[in-house]
Formats: sequence, structure tokens, C-alpha cells
Amino acid sequence: MKKKIAIVISSLFLASPAVAEVNISGFASVVGGQVLEGSGVEEFDLGPSFLADYPLVGVYEEEISFNPDTLIGIQFSADLMEGLSATAQVVSRGANDFSADFEWAYVSYDVNDNWTLQGGKKRLPLYYYSDFFDVGYAYTWIRPPADNYTWQIFNYNGVSALYNYLVGDWTVSGQVYYGKEESDPNKLLSEFFFLESTREIWKDIGGIVVQFNRDWLDIRLTHMQYTNERYIDDVQQEWDGSTERKGKFYGLSVNIDYENFILLTELNRLSLQGDDLDTYLITLGYRISDFTPYVSYSDFNDGVAGEVHNTTSFGVRWDFHPSAALKVQYDDVEDNGGPGLKVAGDAKAVSVGIDLVF
Repeated sequence: MKKKIAIVISSLFLASPAVAEVNISGFASVVGGQVLEGSGVEEFDLGPSFLADYPLVGVYEEEISFNPDTLIGIQFSADLMEGLSATAQVVSRGANDFSADFEWAYVSYDVNDNWTLQGGKKRLPLYYYSDFFDVGYAYTWIRPPADNYTWQIFNYNGVSALYNYLVGDWTVSGQVYYGKEESDPNKLLSEFFFLESTREIWKDIGGIVVQFNRDWLDIRLTHMQYTNERYIDDVQQEWDGSTERKGKFYGLSVNIDYENFILLTELNRLSLQGDDLDTYLITLGYRISDFTPYVSYSDFNDGVAGEVHNTTSFGVRWDFHPSAALKVQYDDVEDNGGPGLKVAGDAKAVSVGIDLVF
């Protein structure tokens, strides 16, 4: 499917200049970091580690590394006129040995001023920062807090309808979407959790996003449901005697950007076969000229299974250039998981990076 999408998008980009206007933009992050101290997880033979990026297994250890968070992305947008356009995004990540992969590849059609239809490969819009997760320049931290952004699936292939309305002083926007995604082998499950080749399938993915924005206040509501199948070393996994399980996701974000104050929050719940997994984050920042110091707390609690961890972060962002920001961040992770359910253990880590857009 990925190859087919890439061929279609490439064909559109190669169209005659008289038919399509192609715009190219990009983003990059160069980040170095290391674990200052950590407990690791002895039962997994894991030394002091800081899992900064769950989906891509971006792990910092005691020696400084630039791989976990460093990336570069190029986006191509072709305007085919009369409301039709095509978009493709290629990202090369240090966590993936800098291999280049299509993260986005979709076609859009503007039905009218309020509605746009899209089809292809897109980022799954679960969280507030999902759509621009890779664009570090777009947010305050070095990376969105890992306790919240833990999903093993983060893209989908399908269709969506985006809408945008002005209601009084409020802008109301969002999308409805439907699709499927198969990850084989899934990086997070194969390389970190199960240590065996794992095929992860999400089908019948359906969701809705509603966002309200007015001046300094931004409120976002989201809901998604899906059906999960999983194969570990080619053996299909079962949950309570069934080869499938249903998942439902609920999310609320309330963000305030008032004068020099920034307050960022997210509260999420995943219900799987009747069990609830809760995550949340809260970040407070204050702009002082080109500097934005901030403090952040995030939490993951799967009370039934016993995976419990949280991170306290302190950092500062310096906008030293109109298209670049320098960031320094300190993370203190507490891993309170039960027996056999610790992720990477306690850790204290520091990261320094530059985010660019061009």
C-alpha cells in the first residue's frame, strides 16, 4: 500500500508545471542527550535508560547520543487547481538509522470554503500535537512528553473530512476519519516490549476531532475506536479467548496562551476490553523576551496491568532566529510499574537541541 501511495503522489508531483505548482518546505531537529543517572531494569538486563520516544524507540543511555530525537523532514505540496492538491512528507530519523520513509502521502479536494476531503496516508490525529509531532519548532519542549505519546501505531491509511467554521467569535474546526493500519514488524513492540517480531494491526479505525479556538483559548476534543489484532513471532495473540479486542480512545486538551503565560494540558483515556489506561500532562511556561522557561509534568497509569510512570521536566526555549529555536531540557522519570511491568526504570536525563523550519 505504501508503494502504491508513493507512486500516485510522485505522478502528481511530476505533472507539467502548467498543471501543478509544487511547493517544498521542511523541518529539522538536531538533538543530543544522555542519561545522568538511572536504575535501569535488572530483570530485563536493561541498563540506565531514558525512553524519550515510545513509537520509534528513541532511547538515551549514559553515553551522549544524537540519534533518538534527531530528524529531518521534507514536505511536497502540489496545487492541481480547482480545489485539488496532493501532499507528501518524507522523514529521515536518527532513531531509524536515518532511513527515509513516507510519513504522509495523501490527496485533498476542497469541496467548499468549509469542507475538505482527503484520502491516503496521514498521521493518526489522537493527540493535540499528533499532526505536527515531528516539527519540534512548533512546540515548547524538546519533544512532547513520552508518558502521553506512547502509541505503537501513529499513522493510518484511509479517508477523512476536514471542516472549518466561524461561529461568532469562535473558530470551530476538526475532522472525521476512517481507515486501517498494519505495522510489521512494529518497532516499539518488537524491539522494546516483546523482543520478538510483532505484527500489529488496527482495523476499522474511526474517529472525530472537534476544536474550538478563540483568542487565547484553545479547546480540543477527540474520540477514536478501533479493532486490534496482534501476531507475536507469527502466533496470533488472544485476549480472554478472542483474537480481537476493541479499543476506545477519549481525549481533552485545554491550552491557554495569554500575554506571556502558556498553559498546556492534555487528558486522555484508552478503554481496552473494559480496562482503562489514563494519561495526562500539564505544562506551564512564561515568555521573557526571546526566552520561554517552562516546567512540565506527565503521567501514565494503567492501574489494572500495573504499568505506571511519570516525568517531571524543566527546560527553556530560546528563539534566537525567526526560523530556529534552541532548547535545553532536564527530565526526571519515575517508573513505578509492578513486577515485570517496569518500562525503562527511573532516570534523570538532559537534552540539548536546535529545531529548524525552512
